[in-house]
Amino acid sequence: MWSRIKDMLLQGWQLLAKPSVHFSLGFLTLGGFIAGVIFWGGFNTALEAANTEEFCISCHEMRENVYVELQETIHWSNRSGVRATCSDCHVPHEWTYKIARKMQASKEVWGKIFGTIDTREKFLDKRRELAEHEWARLKKNDSLECRNCHQFESMDFTRQSERASEQHSSALANGEKTCIDCHKGIAHHLPDMSGVPGWE
Repeated sequence: MWSRIKDMLLQGWQLLAKPSVHFSLGFLTLGGFIAGVIFWGGFNTALEAANTEEFCISCHEMRENVYVELQETIHWSNRSGVRATCSDCHVPHEWTYKIARKMQASKEVWGKIFGTIDTREKFLDKRRELAEHEWARLKKNDSLECRNCHQFESMDFTRQSERASEQHSSALANGEKTCIDCHKGIAHHLPDMSGVPGWE
């Protein structure tokens, strides 16, 4: 029996080591193409599944903390009925940026494994650090996720409050500020900002 298993393994290895001896180049090319399509389809399906709200709130850390806060904001319920989900604000829509963001977010798996924020107290202790990471990311990419829905060029400044109109038109004109500079805490509660200049 062992010799038969050994023979089968040896035949399998020979087939893998020199496939062109056993199969034509056309067959190998077609097989590689089909395998690539299946891999790509599976990869994209998994990627999109990881962008759903159900996936994001499947862990209690998100469901019981920031998700509850989101439900209190205009991004959850508003006069137009358009609701932002977690991935709308935290994952870029363009494929390359999305992949880069997913690679960054893979660190969250370690956080889950080691229980970094598995209680409300731990979450509140790390809240400012987590928020500052997200604010820095949005600042660096010019609030790309915000601008998927909100564009200065499409804003009717006459329908905004005087202060908002002034700030938005100034930001449009000089390009020095981005959404996150003024809109921290727009979808989640702010962390304790004591000691931060401008927040006291």
